[in-house]
Amino acid sequence: MEQFQVISGGVTAAKGFQAAFTAAGIKYKDRPDMAMIYSEENCRLAGTFTTNVVKAAPVVWDREIVENAPAVHAIVANSGIANACTGEQGREYCRQTAQAAAEALGIPETAVLVASTGVIGMQLPMDRITAGVKALAGVLSDKEDAGREAAEAIMTTDTHSKQVAVTVELSGKTVTIGGMAKGSGMIHPNMCTMLGFVTTDAAISRELLQEALSADVVDTFNMISVDGDTSTNDTLLVLANGCAGNEEITEKNEDYRTFCEALHEVNISLSKMLAGDGEGATALFECHVIHADTKENARTLAKSVICSSLTKAAIFGHDANWGRILCALGYSGVKFDPEAIELFIESEAGKILIYQNGSAADYSEEEATRILSCPAVTALVDMKTGEEEATAWGCDLSYDYVKINADYRS
Repeated sequence: MEQFQVISGGVTAAKGFQAAFTAAGIKYKDRPDMAMIYSEENCRLAGTFTTNVVKAAPVVWDREIVENAPAVHAIVANSGIANACTGEQGREYCRQTAQAAAEALGIPETAVLVASTGVIGMQLPMDRITAGVKALAGVLSDKEDAGREAAEAIMTTDTHSKQVAVTVELSGKTVTIGGMAKGSGMIHPNMCTMLGFVTTDAAISRELLQEALSADVVDTFNMISVDGDTSTNDTLLVLANGCAGNEEITEKNEDYRTFCEALHEVNISLSKMLAGDGEGATALFECHVIHADTKENARTLAKSVICSSLTKAAIFGHDANWGRILCALGYSGVKFDPEAIELFIESEAGKILIYQNGSAADYSEEEATRILSCPAVTALVDMKTGEEEATAWGCDLSYDYVKINADYRS
């Protein structure tokens, strides 16, 4: 039974957290492009980052903070310019951004995390960044609108902001977890997301917060893909300030398990929002693999299907081309008997069997098209080899994906 409750809001839903946005003119004029998240109380911190060998300067800065800082208070994020492949100057600009926030908020420089998203290879305009930081510090608010506006400020090619919040009872206290994320293209994470920031007023040890996050991304953010490209800037951060007043979670007890369940709801909700808002996407595409022999094989099979460009194109065309799904399963590296499995497609419009016993099932193409014409569609794969399952999320592949990325830098 689910013990959490989904509520409205995002990063300002948890007690003690404030947020702000501003239009600093980093790449475009009169467009929100900077956001700040702040807690006056000390925050425990956990994070996961891109596995790309080419890591943006903010990733290097934040990893150092995650590993060594005793507490943090703030996140400063910008869109428009990624501060990636910018050398020593880019790393110095991270320090200057943190320094500006430290001075504006009266906190240590090492208590400030920074994040950037946008065009790779360009240097940040630091005069605008520092002015933006000062502006952000002056308009911080704990209102719900402030969290929503902060989420909007870090968008690039996203078509809408992404935020979610839940409450849960821990040791008799109401604990809130809220989050926001951005990402639309260059999404194929591994131990990471695009930019994702989660706040909670739970009291939990740093070690267990990191363990909870690291374990959960395996079946949430690591199971999404838009285009197979792993970003240089992928960052997921969780800040916990303890303001809920629950008994601190220091062991893997019932409170820890309940906290993990609520954190999972936030992470999986943001993951599906990211996948469904892929550049040019018209549909969220989910692959659910059941009855696999191992959990890892189930994950591998599901991701292979949602990463298949041919399958994604078929979803865009509302075409039940089961051969492409079978092909993606076949080159995944997992050994199986193709004549033993069954394939289904389903959506809010219904569910039909399309493949069994090594060939096409007896189904109506018209009904298949109707099912695939919904804004969220699922390929259900029954491996019939065990009891494990996994789900991966992606999106269809449309003409607009090429249009957006052919002209991204202008």
